[in-house]
Amino acid sequence: MKIAIIQFNPIWENVAANLKSLTSKVNSITEKIDLIVLPEMFSTGFSMKPDLIAETENGKAVLWMIEIAKSKQVAITGSLVISEANKFYNRLFFVFPDGSYKTYDKKHLFSLAGEEKVYEAGSSKLIVEYKGWKICPLVCYDLRFPVYSRNVDEAYDLLIYVASWPDQRIYAWNTLLKARAIENMSYVVAVNRSGVDPFNNVYSGHSQVLDYMGQFIQEPLIEEQITIVSLEKEGLNKARNRFAFLKDADEFKLIE
Repeated sequence: MKIAIIQFNPIWENVAANLKSLTSKVNSITEKIDLIVLPEMFSTGFSMKPDLIAETENGKAVLWMIEIAKSKQVAITGSLVISEANKFYNRLFFVFPDGSYKTYDKKHLFSLAGEEKVYEAGSSKLIVEYKGWKICPLVCYDLRFPVYSRNVDEAYDLLIYVASWPDQRIYAWNTLLKARAIENMSYVVAVNRSGVDPFNNVYSGHSQVLDYMGQFIQEPLIEEQITIVSLEKEGLNKARNRFAFLKDADEFKLIE
């Protein structure tokens, strides 16, 4: 699978400007790809003012994702702020090339920023099946909670994190991504934003791709960049058959 990572600096709470910028970035990709991955809250930045920026599933950013998916014949994923039934969600969309989509609401809300005070937590994981791959997409703070991402019964081949993770905690980001790849024997694609937000939080990015042994396929990226990586199922399957670490894992049932 060929995956394009778009690490960029979102314009604060400006949906139209971000969609214009991302359209240009997507159009700059000339080779055939299968999936585009965007950061957390890609259309606004990580804002705690959902009343100002939220949209419905018929809103501009969702329709933009559908348009890109259909016109480019590619899947695209990232999270944005959604209003539904008088509640707000940090909702990830995985849009297929035909324009259909699946969603995942961020489970672990970042209490340090008061995210849980304005957003509703998700209640279930999502496993997407796409082009013969099983994909588990998660959002930012979910990374700190290994039980939630545990790869039970080899349910997924690829773990995706979309994030808005600042530099003051980037060591944790780099370390935990390696841990998630190793413990789950899964590829990990992690896409973070870059730039500086209005609260002077600095984001150098560190978007990266790891293989099922925790080794870099793409080392951490700095500042705005687009990069394309190729993932192969054959190596993953051989490693899982040879080492079979997942078969020795503790059995548990996650109560959501």
